Amino acid sequence: FGEMKPVIVVHGGAGRIFKEREEGSRAGVVRAALQGYGILKQGGSALDAVEEAVRSMEDDPHFNAGCGSVLNEKGEVEMDAIIMDGKNLDSGAVSAVKCIANPIKLARLVMEKTKHMLLTDHGAQLFAQAVGVPETPGEKLITERSWERWKKNLEPDSNPEEFQKDLGTVGAVAIDSEGNVACATSTGGLSNKLIGRVGDTACIGSGGYADNQSGAASTTGHGESIMKVVLARLILYHLEQGMSPEMAADAALDYMKTRVGGLGGVIVVNSSGEWAARFSTKQMSWATVKDEQLHHGIYAGERHTKSVDEALASGSGGF
Repeated sequence: FGEMKPVIVVHGGAGRIFKEREEGSRAGVVRAALQGYGILKQGGSALDAVEEAVRSMEDDPHFNAGCGSVLNEKGEVEMDAIIMDGKNLDSGAVSAVKCIANPIKLARLVMEKTKHMLLTDHGAQLFAQAVGVPETPGEKLITERSWERWKKNLEPDSNPEEFQKDLGTVGAVAIDSEGNVACATSTGGLSNKLIGRVGDTACIGSGGYADNQSGAASTTGHGESIMKVVLARLILYHLEQGMSPEMAADAALDYMKTRVGGLGGVIVVNSSGEWAARFSTKQMSWATVKDEQLHHGIYAGERHTKSVDEALASGSGGF
């Protein structure tokens, strides 16, 4: 077979990216892609690469995941995350977790240290304590922006729907030099959501899916719509039917739009290392590295390309 050329693709969420946050979103996805690729280049696993890329975005306040997550109706951060290994279909996920800086790390530990796939809320918290994941005070995860938005949404004439367009789930998919694929997705969910609401992110097949036989996908967008069509698994089904990643992504997004009126975005890598980043929303920040080339964009049809060396030389994001 020979060595597979490693590929990583990341997204920083589909929706509407406000002008003042555009540059931060670009820099954040580029940084995450370069960090994940660094792991792959040293012969690291797809699993480690997607976890690292997502952790990088959780720590970045520009995204609705980890630090910078949106607040629920009570003004708290409740986060969901999933990771999946395409080799044996192992997966780990957490939902409605609070006071943890990196839900994606906890999801990975659920996968590796328990017989279960999904732990929620208080149980996830107890597990985190048991495996020595440090607690982060809840207010440390709350940014000024999330706080302002939460207060705005409480006003009697507010329209929370307006704000939900700016979602910012984060995710990554990768294939490593051994041909293994993996996906990881993490989110703070919907602004002013009901307490205990779990969206697509923590649900296997919706927020993400990875299978070495076909590829890996990570999704973003309106969670309830994504769950209705099991979007990530639907994309892989299209790959299994022989579609290219781009065709598979477009077909699945198109079905979600026509069938349930839902908008979103997806990143895909197939088992031969072809990739796609597609979205039906106005925007989605994304970046990918393949063949030592970095590509990234936010708007439909937009694609910037430079060499990895050039990007690394010009600082974190390379702008």
